[in-house]
Amino acid sequence: MGRARRYIPDVARLLLERTRRLTPEERILEGVRVSQLARQFMRAGIRRRHPTYTPDDVEEVLARLLWGDALYRQVRPGRPLLDP
Repeated sequence: MGRARRYIPDVARLLLERTRRLTPEERILEGVRVSQLARQFMRAGIRRRHPTYTPDDVEEVLARLLWGDALYRQVRPGRPLLDP
């Protein structure tokens, strides 16, 4: 564990240098890519916790997690609040 911690500042520095070299368009594309990856991880977590959920159920739970309950209820009134 100690060895890994020594590399974290080096990795962070390299990532920052790489980010600074990106064009604005590349930064946007990278942001979209990271956002899509995060949503894939969220979907995988939902499926792991609730293996009986349908793909539509997973998308509903994802929307609820991303939007929060108040907005979810406004946008999708009458839909059940599935457990995340």
